[in-house]
Amino acid sequence: MELGIGMFGDNVFNMETQQYESSGDRLKEIVEEVKLADDLGIDYFAIGEHHREDYSVAAPEIMLAALAPVTKNIILSSGVNVVSSADPVKLYQDFSMIDLLSNNRAEIMAGRGSFIESFPLFGQNLQNYNELFEEGLELLLKVRSNDVVNWKGQFRAPIVDQTVYPRPEREIPVWIAVGGTPASVERAGRLGLPIIFAIIGGQWRQFGQLIDYYKKVYETYGHDPSKMQIGVHSHAFVSTSKEDVFENYYPRYARQMDKIGKERGWKGSYTKEQFINGTDMEGALFMGEPKQVAEKIILICETFGLTRFVAHIDSGGPTHKEMMSCIELLGKEVFPIVKKHFNKD
Repeated sequence: MELGIGMFGDNVFNMETQQYESSGDRLKEIVEEVKLADDLGIDYFAIGEHHREDYSVAAPEIMLAALAPVTKNIILSSGVNVVSSADPVKLYQDFSMIDLLSNNRAEIMAGRGSFIESFPLFGQNLQNYNELFEEGLELLLKVRSNDVVNWKGQFRAPIVDQTVYPRPEREIPVWIAVGGTPASVERAGRLGLPIIFAIIGGQWRQFGQLIDYYKKVYETYGHDPSKMQIGVHSHAFVSTSKEDVFENYYPRYARQMDKIGKERGWKGSYTKEQFINGTDMEGALFMGEPKQVAEKIILICETFGLTRFVAHIDSGGPTHKEMMSCIELLGKEVFPIVKKHFNKD
């Protein structure tokens, strides 16, 4: 059982000035936060890719490269790289360097992306959303598995008898990140790739059918069940009391949900009632005081047979002080309870 934290690099929004903090400050804070997570023995860190004013990290590989020499044990992963709009060859080359710098701690989390800014930014046609991902993933896996690459696709120049340097010392893990799309789940199972589900709304048990579908497809295509890896990535925040989360963290979280909702045409505002319901044992938000959050992580891990749980902790832009406190509570209280439960035999 691997337990980790995830971030998008949300910039703190100052309610008084109506301005975001500088990205430079936020990037430096992330380094401090992940160093703390590593010191506390947290297993895993994932950082996302966005190209917007509210997020500071446009290139996960740059952030992970900065973290590689200042951490010792924590796994360093993207969360996600938008493979649809990236060059898979350059992506694998970058992660090869991170893997070498970190003594084999790099991972790629490949996704299609729930935001679309990267497509026009990098000259990709959004109408080819699915086809770009399928081709990009195919090439990424080809480069990973072959020293000499020969490949031809639709959206990129062909590769003839070329090797991507530097070569890592091992085959870098590639996870597939999915939302609720059965086709994405089927692809991951068919290819025998580890999968991580983003569960950020509604009730987490609703994903049971998709997880069962992945397991069925994975075994149908002859992959070894003992090597199956399934993770969940959910919004989380831990404080000393549930009341503190409701009073102090909720306004930041709700502001971000409303901003995204307005951009996507969602009706209504994100309410405190929705937030509170999301934090109960059946809701998708892993937020509250340490013991309750630990019990909820144990419940979802046992229900779905997970091998990894990732607490996404910076949604809405908590302050650096709040982030450090949350990471400390996860590392010293929440995750030890979960580890003890699964190591009891």
